[in-house]
Amino acid sequence: MFRRSVFAIVLAGLLAGAADAQQTPLVFTAIPDEDETRLVERFTQYAKYFESKLGVPVKYLAVKSYPAAVTAFINNQVQFAWFGGLTGVQARLAVPGSQAIAQGAEDVAFKSYIIAHISTGLKAATEFPKDIEGKTFTFGARASTSGRLFPEHFIRQALGKEPDKVFARVGYSGDHSRTIQLVQSGAYQVGVLNHLVWDQEVKSGKVDTGRVSVIWETPAYPDYHWVARGDMDRTFGGGFTARLQVAILGVDDPKLLAIFDRSKFIPAKNSDYTAIENVGKLTGLIN
Repeated sequence: MFRRSVFAIVLAGLLAGAADAQQTPLVFTAIPDEDETRLVERFTQYAKYFESKLGVPVKYLAVKSYPAAVTAFINNQVQFAWFGGLTGVQARLAVPGSQAIAQGAEDVAFKSYIIAHISTGLKAATEFPKDIEGKTFTFGARASTSGRLFPEHFIRQALGKEPDKVFARVGYSGDHSRTIQLVQSGAYQVGVLNHLVWDQEVKSGKVDTGRVSVIWETPAYPDYHWVARGDMDRTFGGGFTARLQVAILGVDDPKLLAIFDRSKFIPAKNSDYTAIENVGKLTGLIN
């Protein structure tokens, strides 16, 4: 009788442990590239979607900065993330075996807009606007692909100098929405942000186009993508990374796609972002 009781206790413990293992939450994050309200709306809905497709609890972990998103990924606080091009490369290089698994259709050929306050007199042009030299200028976040990395690259290409030697003052707004606000208010004369945020903010009536306008569009480059840690299958079972990729690629609800400003998600692989790694090394943002 005693042996049977001990066996029953041990078996119950094992079953409870297995149940707990099955309920290990899958946690994801994203770079905070827009205002917090929009991000919470976006990723709360996606957490529910992933739960329905993957059969495990899914949580969204909000972070305060781009580096914090990368750190959470490195420390295994999150198992996958929606990164910009630069942060995605930084995260993958730090966690062996990690994979880019999906991107928005629009992210294959992403663009940045240089915007200017009306007081500058700068107008839209197809050639790089060299008259921005000497103005005050704000990038987005320091680790932003579209708000800093590629714009800085194009500035260096066109003017042959680093930003601190081009502009009267250089700032970092922290996110694309804030960049619009700073230039529109005149706090900075010129700034740069990604084209999707500009288009969305204009459409929603948050931009006074009589005070701020686009003066130049950059050449295209790869940008945002979903990245999964290399040990995801070991944690959640064989083939789980592939299941996650299928779930992302299967998003077809127009409402879910609309809050992401994407028409659909398509497959991605690490080599798609080689150009970002190369530019990151040239500008010193990747070691």
